[in-house]
Parts: sequence; C-alpha cells; structure tokens
Amino acid sequence: MRIALFEPDIPQNTGTILRLAACLGLEAHLIEPAGFPVSDRAFRRAGMDYLDQVALTRHPSWPDFERWRVAEGLRLVLLTTKATASYLDHRYEPHDILLFGRESAGVPDPVPRRRTRATAHPDALGPAFRSMSR
Repeated sequence: MRIALFEPDIPQNTGTILRLAACLGLEAHLIEPAGFPVSDRAFRRAGMDYLDQVALTRHPSWPDFERWRVAEGLRLVLLTTKATASYLDHRYEPHDILLFGRESAGVPDPVPRRRTRATAHPDALGPAFRSMSR
C-alpha cells in the first residue's frame, strides 16, 4: 500500500502525512505542483527527522503520476468526502494507492474519478468536520 498527495497546499500537513508514511513503512508519492517549496522549513519541521526515513517519490504532474501508476498496475483509492462508501467498509489491497486531495480544493472532478476504482468517505469524522486536514 502507498500514499499519494495531490498538489498539497499546506507544508505542515504534508510533513505530518509523510511522517505517518515513514512510521507505517509506506511509500509516499507527491504529485506536484505543491503550494509550497518542498524544502520549506515548516515542511521539514512537521516531518521532523522522519522525512529521511520515508521512501518519497515526486511526480511533476498528474499525467506523470498516472503513467507511472498504470505501468506499475496499481489501484487508485480516492479518499474523498464525496464518496458513497465508507473507508471502513472498503476492501483495501496491497497494490492500492490512497490518494489525498489538496487541502483547499480536494481533487478536481475530471482528474482521478474517471480512473479511480474505489472511493472511500472518511465518515468517522462526524458531521461537524469537513476533513482531517482543514
């Protein structure tokens, strides 16, 4: 299983997710452009010294990421509040990539939904919360 971040906006959130990936031994993929320089001090501070432990691959664009994913035969799982299925009910597989959208706008409609094989709604947040990152 892998984690992918689509054009993240907030360096602290990105660093935190990369730290989680390092702790869980998951590969992380950053789909650019990011809304901040990836060498930004806040990004490094949020990731702490764990960033040296995460296997991070940067993709210059969505099409580049998508070409790589298809060539690897990996399944995309979009984590979105617009999904009908709960992430708790989703059947995850070892070849999944969990895709998180950007904090300010999620993932644009035409980008992954045409190619996503599964979506999962983070319903455990409760009705008062929009997402885990904003």
